[in-house]
Amino acid sequence: MKTIWQAATLLFLGMASAHAAEEAKEFVWAAPKVVQSIFTPDLGMLDAEREEYATNLANHAANLVITTEAAPASLAEARRMLALALHLSPRNKRALVVGFQLSRGMMPELAAGNYSPQAFARLLYSRSQVLEKQGGAQNTQLARMFVQIAAAMDPRNDDAVYASEVHRLDHGEFDWSPVTDPKPKKP
Repeated sequence: MKTIWQAATLLFLGMASAHAAEEAKEFVWAAPKVVQSIFTPDLGMLDAEREEYATNLANHAANLVITTEAAPASLAEARRMLALALHLSPRNKRALVVGFQLSRGMMPELAAGNYSPQAFARLLYSRSQVLEKQGGAQNTQLARMFVQIAAAMDPRNDDAVYASEVHRLDHGEFDWSPVTDPKPKKP
């Protein structure tokens, strides 16, 4: 009888350690390089609004990484969201914490957030339309980023997907490298 319990205990511990190894899935996080915001005070958003969007982008980036178990495609999308959050508000608490945790190989905690992905995608798309109407290079650039993120966040949002595809057809693929990996300025 004692042998049966020992065998069962060893089997149980072996399965538990195998399960723990699966849960601690390692991933490679290439932190976005944000030294200085690409947006100036001329951007058509108030500071409080920029802070709010940055927090929600960071929450959605963290939740995306968690729900997809750090799949490479989700890490790339989360990297864009987090970089944009840091450009909107370079000292945003949630964006800095999520970036720090991911750079250490830790999964951030699931964030309740203010919006579901579908609602936030609609909000991003609506805000992009206002930015485009305001005009200016920075507003147009941010509008294009919002549309692309909205389309990726909710592919069933026909308006966001259509706008993203029209932007792609008119201007080509959006280059995220100035947002995620800006080149250092020459002295």
